[in-house]
Amino acid sequence: MMKYKMHVLVCGGTGCKSSDSDMIAHNLRTAIDQKGLTEEVQVVMSGCFGFCEKGPIVKILPDNTFYVHVTPSDTTEIVEEHLVKGRRVERLLYKDPQRDEIISDSKHMGFYKKQVRIALRNCGFIDPESINEAIARDAYQALGKVLKEMTPQQVAEEIKKSGLRGRGGAGFPTGLKWEIASKSPGPEKYVVCNADEGDPGAFMDRSILEGDPHSVLEAMAICGYCIGASNGLIYIRAEYPLAIERLKIAINQAREYGLLGKNIFGTDFSFDIELKYGAGAFVCGEETALIHSMEGQRGEPTFKPPFPAVAGYKMKPTNVNNVETYANIPVIIMNGAEWFASYGTEKSKGTKVFALAGKINNVGLIEVPMGTKLKDVIYDIGGGIKGNKKFKAVQIGGPSGGFLTEKHLETEIDYESLTAAGSMMGSGGMIVMDDSDCMVAMAKFYLDFTVEESCGKCSPCRIGNKRLNEILEKIAQGKGTIEDLELLRNLGNVIKDTSLCMLGGSSPNPVLSTLDHFYDEYLAHVKDHKCPAGQCKALMQYIILPENCVGCTACARNCPVNAITGERKKPHVIDQAICIKCGACVEKCKFNAVVVQ
Repeated sequence: MMKYKMHVLVCGGTGCKSSDSDMIAHNLRTAIDQKGLTEEVQVVMSGCFGFCEKGPIVKILPDNTFYVHVTPSDTTEIVEEHLVKGRRVERLLYKDPQRDEIISDSKHMGFYKKQVRIALRNCGFIDPESINEAIARDAYQALGKVLKEMTPQQVAEEIKKSGLRGRGGAGFPTGLKWEIASKSPGPEKYVVCNADEGDPGAFMDRSILEGDPHSVLEAMAICGYCIGASNGLIYIRAEYPLAIERLKIAINQAREYGLLGKNIFGTDFSFDIELKYGAGAFVCGEETALIHSMEGQRGEPTFKPPFPAVAGYKMKPTNVNNVETYANIPVIIMNGAEWFASYGTEKSKGTKVFALAGKINNVGLIEVPMGTKLKDVIYDIGGGIKGNKKFKAVQIGGPSGGFLTEKHLETEIDYESLTAAGSMMGSGGMIVMDDSDCMVAMAKFYLDFTVEESCGKCSPCRIGNKRLNEILEKIAQGKGTIEDLELLRNLGNVIKDTSLCMLGGSSPNPVLSTLDHFYDEYLAHVKDHKCPAGQCKALMQYIILPENCVGCTACARNCPVNAITGERKKPHVIDQAICIKCGACVEKCKFNAVVVQ
């Protein structure tokens, strides 16, 4: 095998690929070839580095130089200066906005300092399409260990001792789930990976599959050995083409190496994996709906019990875990349950991956120990609020989660603390809002999503959420009443208590939490007919300040409905009956004469 003096890692996650990272890698290889360095420098397309705000990212080893916002046209300079002359390209290095200093090494960046990468341990370090690189990072050693040294019962016990809980949202103890499936009688069992990640703003599971698919395949095989299954199924959205492509490559490579298929590691254990594609239904993230979809039926949840561990796919005992849960398994087996349990809190062990998005400086994929405070994520890892605006709220747990406010910044991120604060862990979406966001509009945004994604099987979710959404729309239009606010709360609680599955059972959470923490904003919409954040169009009014207007006519010339009148060099006015509130007048005015009230 050729030994290289330097490795150039180019982010090959979906986000960076959409910003031409493929072309960056191609240009780097071309320039390296022209300089005669092909035997000394290797260019690797890796998985996601996590720091999506600064992508596309190029990382050079062994000096760990971290280049941000790289474009295809920067590649020649990187090769000329860094690879040939040994000088860093200063303009492409990361500049810390808080400390106003250039940092060349990712280890010293605030974004990475408080992270502990377990599930993401290989993302950004290896070529996800190379099984050899995965093996060099200990892939399949855990599978070999359990097959040669452990009984299925010992595997379940080790996972139980680690304290690992399901990372898909419910937080059920993983080891206990495996133990139940292992004790369910039957000659045919199934291991299922839930890769149906559909929360708005979430990309945790997709990034793991794109960056380290072998960790998930290995974990599924370990689970198969533990519960007595020889068949694995990965249920993944068809709209994740890159993850699907890399999974296919990884599965074929594992089969070629004898790590999937018959008599793995020379034992009598056989296990193989196939892909099942979902059409993008959010409700199919619920395990019984997912199983029905895989069977070719309508993706709807069913009553439990029986649980899938007893009667799941094809009515056979089935274990279902999500991608992130499986990604933790191999490293737990290799490092031990005590090692994993040393991270986190008493009841929430290990780490959690979050997709940090919204009005935050450092948008990206992060992994932190359970128990990390919310303020540390937002201000240290996230770098604070964009534009130095005031933090208003953070929504955790996707459409099922609640909003947390400034008073919750000291809250520790774990299952119990988030639930006590009125939110939930969910699968790991974390969307930050500033003081320009309207909380009525945000509650409606999430409810719009759940109304659209409801399977319609039960009345509370199908009808109740529709009525809930209509009340929110009425309030956003300035037509709401005080009685509507009470109706929102009562109806939301009824939907939570009576829905068939957790899509409906948690869908009112955004509405109920905003009512709890931002009741004054609802009152402003209802009593004063104003939106304090200026986001609800029906309650907005564009006016021209006579003292600032110079009569340049720019606003009138750009108004698409001719709602603005006035003579040149004299103050103009806006006809409110005609104005469609498009904002063109504000955009074109250079004198701050047009304001929104």
